[in-house]
Amino acid sequence: MKLLTIITLGLSFLSGSSHADEPQIDVLYSVMKLTPEAAQLIAKRAMADCRSKGAQISVAVLDGGGHIQVLLRDRLAGFSTPEGAILKAKTAINFRSSTSLFTEAVKNDPDAAGIEHLPGVLLLGGGLPIETSGSLVGAVGVAGAPNGEMDEQCAQAGIDAVQDELEFAD
Repeated sequence: MKLLTIITLGLSFLSGSSHADEPQIDVLYSVMKLTPEAAQLIAKRAMADCRSKGAQISVAVLDGGGHIQVLLRDRLAGFSTPEGAILKAKTAINFRSSTSLFTEAVKNDPDAAGIEHLPGVLLLGGGLPIETSGSLVGAVGVAGAPNGEMDEQCAQAGIDAVQDELEFAD
């Protein structure tokens, strides 16, 4: 019997590791997402800011995965502005940067010239990532103001509406 136990232990040792010996891995992870109420507030505040400057715009708020949470088009905003707002927000998510800063970086780097031809990329100002505690939780894109600078100012006004809450989010 003793010999059988020794042989069994020896064979189990030689046969490799068991599940107990494998390193523990995480199989799921948690993701912070904007609430629908926060996304709506961002969009409404961005639109209100552009209206106060005399601009009719569209605004899109996307979650961190690039899914549309809110899309608003003002009464007189151009017919292509909703798509522009979505693309600006997607670009901000994909490159984790304001679209105006990213556009300048691409223009100044000859090796990056092809980026503008990638699907879902729009190299115009007006898209901003939304971050909290180092995590990307979404993006806002604004299109339709006279220039990208104003689009981006309106997008920032939207983010500012929830900035305090974002800073204290868990």
